[in-house]
Amino acid sequence: MRTVFLVGFMGCGKTTLGTELARQLQRPFIDLDEMIEREQGRTVRQLVEQRGEAAFRALEQEALRRAATAGRAIVACGGGTPCAAGAMELMNSAGVTVWLDATVERMAERLCLPEQKAKRPLVAHVATDAMPALVARGLAEREPFYRRAALRFDSTHLESAEQIEASARSLAALLEAYRLDTAK
Repeated sequence: MRTVFLVGFMGCGKTTLGTELARQLQRPFIDLDEMIEREQGRTVRQLVEQRGEAAFRALEQEALRRAATAGRAIVACGGGTPCAAGAMELMNSAGVTVWLDATVERMAERLCLPEQKAKRPLVAHVATDAMPALVARGLAEREPFYRRAALRFDSTHLESAEQIEASARSLAALLEAYRLDTAK
């Protein structure tokens, strides 16, 4: 199977599930945000604050193009990555795209964690009670792009090591069934 691109809104579990999926499938794992941070020597938050979101999105698309040629990797995309012109087409032609979809409430809970707020400029100053509305609005804007993914997977249950492991096994089985189905 070719590269697997995980897409979805912030807090849906792309990095968490992607890391475990890569471990189980014995494949390299690429987190686009981490790739950019390593190359730029700054956090995503710093890049957005210092250079603006448009400059960050340009870096993100360049990182996506390189990840698309990395071979059989598991790639965790940023929440906005699929929204750029041609991004979903690139991912769908280079591999298989999976929309990780969790409930709005679960994504909001995850985004309210202090470590998440510290690294995500779009939610850094959002109050806990306002987070579900922000997630719902953002998801509604980006959903047309996410819907273009080849597969959709429920990533609501990633709150323990056991849930993460089980979800990765289920996603691996879904990917294998998809591979077998598309090979016909």
